[in-house]
Amino acid sequence: MSYIESQLEEAVISVAGLTSYIQLLLEHDEVLRQVWVVGEVSSLSRHSKGVFLTLQDPETKAEIKCVVWNSQLSRLAQLPVQGEQIVVLGSIRLYPQRGQYQLTVWQALPVGEGLLALRLRQLRDRLEAEGLFDLERKRTLPAHPQAIAVVTSPTAAAWGDIQKTLKRRYPGLSVLFSPATVQGEPAPASIVKAIERVERDGRAEVLVLTRGGGAVEELACFNDERVVRAVAECSMPVITGIGHQRDETLTDLVADVCAHTPTAAAELVVPDLAVVYAEHRQRIETLQAVVQQQLDIAGDRYYSLSSRLGRLRLDREIQREIEFLNWKKQQLIQVTQQRSQKARQHCHLLAQKLASLDPHAVLKRGYAVVRQENGAIARSAAQLAPGQELLIQLSQGKIKVKVIENSQSEI
Repeated sequence: MSYIESQLEEAVISVAGLTSYIQLLLEHDEVLRQVWVVGEVSSLSRHSKGVFLTLQDPETKAEIKCVVWNSQLSRLAQLPVQGEQIVVLGSIRLYPQRGQYQLTVWQALPVGEGLLALRLRQLRDRLEAEGLFDLERKRTLPAHPQAIAVVTSPTAAAWGDIQKTLKRRYPGLSVLFSPATVQGEPAPASIVKAIERVERDGRAEVLVLTRGGGAVEELACFNDERVVRAVAECSMPVITGIGHQRDETLTDLVADVCAHTPTAAAELVVPDLAVVYAEHRQRIETLQAVVQQQLDIAGDRYYSLSSRLGRLRLDREIQREIEFLNWKKQQLIQVTQQRSQKARQHCHLLAQKLASLDPHAVLKRGYAVVRQENGAIARSAAQLAPGQELLIQLSQGKIKVKVIENSQSEI
């Protein structure tokens, strides 16, 4: 086998292999698994299993085969009709036996409103994927706002309805009006500017975006991506009151609170002062009732304890204790006086003893104290020698003498 033949053998793929590879690419592509396609129905045939049709691009004449199985026909918004333009939703499938691919159709919509619905759905899916409609983003409205902002048309009936409702429910509220065009091509940019105006002012605590009801095309500005993002990025809570109860726009979905109508939005943005006052009065009455109940309970308790004290006759017990204390007091006074008298007598005896032992008292009786030159008391004549000088202490004064004669005879 030549080199070229060996290379060809390695590179060659079977028809089935190639078809399987293409099928894998087509049917597992994220875009082709759910794709919206617009075109003109150039051919259509009914079959026992469903409807087979061909969608053609009017400009380039490019075509794609489509099939709607019988199980899906009843769910279509519009049955395909040859010669009409439609928008279909489906997924690509490849049939290996014929080597052809076709679009399995799940839904068909008429061109015009169908395209608008398609674009709206795609925008909604994209914004939802970004998390703009998540409940976690929703902020609560202030309970008692001092200032609110209203964005709507100055000529719209909605503005008048809001003013009447706010004045009736919450008189004295500061209402900041930021006018905007709320219908037509210039409406999205006008609404965005009105919201920015409120942001720059900085006084409002909540923003009300509203307009009256209308046809779908009249509410289209509230499905504009610019308006939706302006509401999502607003620094204060936003409540919408757009259209009627049956209407729902992307702006409603991104707002913190959706009231559907202007009047309902005004009713939600502020409380009814009459109701608040009534509730306040009810709370006061409830509090008074609770306080009175507690007072009654305390009074009953007081009287019960008073009765118990009366039965115990504590006054007698107290009088007995007072008498006992007085008796103890008299005993203490008597014992103290007796001990004091004994102490005084003892002190008198001791004083007498001290007086009798006092050397000066002895000296006063005529006695004297004889001291030698070294200060020692002369107690015996034998200790003295003639010529020795002595110091004699009398009761009053001292004298100095000299021994002339020593006589040791006893008196």
